[in-house]
Order: sequence, then C-alpha cells, then structure tokens
Amino acid sequence: MRIALHQLNSIDRSIAENTALFDQACAAAKTGGADLILFPEMALTGYNIGTERIRALAEPSSGAMVQALRNMAKRHNIGVLCGFPELDGVRVFNSAALIDASGTLLSICRKAHLFGDVDRVAFSAADAMCPVVQFGDWTLGVAICYDVEFPELVRAYALAGADAVLVPTANMQPYIGVAIRVVPARAEENEIYVAYANRVGSEGTFAYCGLSCVTGPDGIDLARAGHDEEMIFADLSKDYLAQVRHSLSHIQDRRTDLY
Repeated sequence: MRIALHQLNSIDRSIAENTALFDQACAAAKTGGADLILFPEMALTGYNIGTERIRALAEPSSGAMVQALRNMAKRHNIGVLCGFPELDGVRVFNSAALIDASGTLLSICRKAHLFGDVDRVAFSAADAMCPVVQFGDWTLGVAICYDVEFPELVRAYALAGADAVLVPTANMQPYIGVAIRVVPARAEENEIYVAYANRVGSEGTFAYCGLSCVTGPDGIDLARAGHDEEMIFADLSKDYLAQVRHSLSHIQDRRTDLY
C-alpha cells in the first residue's frame, strides 16, 4: 500500500477553500500512486481557531464536510483520512473521518486525550477507543495528535491486530520530540507502521513544526517532511512487516505474568 501525507500550511481559509485544495491534493496523491492520503488534525476548519468558531462550524458525521470528503475520495479513487469538528448532540469532538476509495465511510475516530486548553475548552474526549478498521488487506488504527504520545493506546491497537496507526496531528513548537523520537519509538516497540501527518505555518499563537513522517515497524523513517508545505509518499509492505515482527517480537515476548 502506498500512502501520501499532505503537510498542510495553516492559512486561515474557509471550509470551501480547504475542500477545493484537498481535492487537488487527492488528485496529486493519486497521480503519485497513493492508495490513501492523510490530512492533518482538524484540517477542514483549522485547529487553534477558538471555541466559538469551532462550535459554529462543527457538523455531524452525516454532514456536508464528511460528504465532501466522501465525494472526493470516490472521484479520485483514493482513500482519505481527514480531521474535522464533529457535532454529536450538544457535544463537539475532535474527530477524523476514514473513507475508502469507493467513498464509503469506514470510521469516525474521536480524540481520546485532550491537549491543554486548546482542546479542553472546545471538545469532549472520546467515550471509547476507536476500533481498528479494515482498509483493503490492511488493518488500521487511528490516533489523533496527542493520542500517539500514550504508549498504552498504540499498544492496544497493536494487540488488536493493527498493521499501521495513522495519526492526523497539529503539533506545534517546541514539541518536535514527538515527531522525531516518540513516533519512531511507537512504531518499533509495537512492530507497526506509524504515519504522522502534521501542519506547518502559524495559527493564532501556535507555530506548527511540520516533520510529518512515515516510520516503519523497525522505527526507521520511510519518508520525512521538513518545515514547509509538502506531500510525502511511502510504501508499506506486508512482507517487510512480517520480517520485522519475526526479528523483533516485542509483542510475543511481553511478560504479562509480571505486568
């Protein structure tokens, strides 16, 4: 499976403007041979845009934002993972929609771990962990931004059979250690691929640090972005996944009798 990560420049745009740009990104990713494209956390609306604006823009998973993503996935015959504010009753969740190349909505994942006031004043935390999802022959988990910094969540995905964990994020300075240390560690300790799609540019007081990456199950980068807007590609291999798991065997060698 080939995946593309669109490292987004966080210019203040309308949902319509972002949707048009994302449609172009899907076309470019498909031209590059990708089966799936990842956009960052809250990509459709912006992330650090204030509670009132987030609540005003939030929609149910059946709303126009997710439908637009489904349409572009089908139009370009490519899977899409994209963050958006999800309205459910009176609550708003920091969510991401995973859609297959036919336009079918496979999953809505909600952020479980809320980061600072930017999350806590705007969103409710997920009530449950998002289940793994089948995307073709691949079993995928989704973790939103801060979620990947909790080893228990990523390990739970690995134990549930995930081949890869996809992470739409909006990580800012000075926390570059997440991209360069935490993500490779999560991949290697769980023998899974981890794809981390971040933002660049500034939004309010945040300066996003970029460094989007796809890390292999041995913790080695397959692709790594810099600090500017760009699209990166990586090829995920089931054969290589099996080879690494035979070599490392962290999951098999756990001492569950001790801890």
